[in-house]
Amino acid sequence: MTKVLTLAHYYTIPEVQQMADRVGDSLDLALFAKESDADVIVLAGVRFMAETAKMINPKSKVILPDLSSTCSLVTMTDINELKKWRESYPDYVHVAYINSSAEHKALADWTVTSRNVDDIISHIHSQGKKVIYSPDRNMGAYLNFQYGYDMPLWSAVCEVHDKFNKQALDELFATITNQKYLIAHPESPLPVLKQSDYIGSTAGLLHWVKNYSGVSDAVILVATEDGILYNMKNARPDLDIRQAPIYTGCKCNSCPYMKLNTVEAVKKAQNQTGGVVIDYLSQDTMDRALVAINRMIDFSSR
Repeated sequence: MTKVLTLAHYYTIPEVQQMADRVGDSLDLALFAKESDADVIVLAGVRFMAETAKMINPKSKVILPDLSSTCSLVTMTDINELKKWRESYPDYVHVAYINSSAEHKALADWTVTSRNVDDIISHIHSQGKKVIYSPDRNMGAYLNFQYGYDMPLWSAVCEVHDKFNKQALDELFATITNQKYLIAHPESPLPVLKQSDYIGSTAGLLHWVKNYSGVSDAVILVATEDGILYNMKNARPDLDIRQAPIYTGCKCNSCPYMKLNTVEAVKKAQNQTGGVVIDYLSQDTMDRALVAINRMIDFSSR
């Protein structure tokens, strides 16, 4: 009997999360996929996640429910230009955010997620090495600001997180008389992050909400994709949790690529009657990308 494992990211719709054997952020899903003995892994997320799952568990058949489930950090990055950029810093360690294509990772020395990026870059700097960071400009700008780094940055953004803005937050803050908190994902623009009470990965934001122990009538604004609010409200139905606004009057910001993981698309992938099999990566690309991926996994498993 074929063993099928379904993994879903927090940004997928609640109905898809309920179909999954495991729901998590990028790092959690990667680590879980690595240890799986499933014949088939259905990755309800975006393409770079499915590619990563295939590279770290090549024995499994990995299926992405919808081929169009990509990421703006991928589509905004020209690999040939990235290669030239990387070659212009020959003495630097190239750290690439996991939200990148397999070809992108193959040009990196390390991959990171939003959960371990602080620790890994600190580790590299502690060895006296210089770092260049790609592809997320906002996350890199935050790291440079927060830790005094001077890392050259690639210029791509998450189209969802990049929409959060300081003006809209200021206008909303002025209308809230209760205690308020802003928690944000580091893919958000720096002016938003400077206003935040907590900055962390998707899993980190969820953990913050689960462990919140402040006043009961506080308003918690969350600057990240709206899918995670489902998990936050399930964990803490007693709290007033809202998505941060992207402009005056709008408090809705969804990743269009994550939402392509519909219930029907996931069912077809589980039955192997739909979706796309991740079988198009060359062995050379996978081998080179795995060097960067395994460095991250080994570091995070310490």
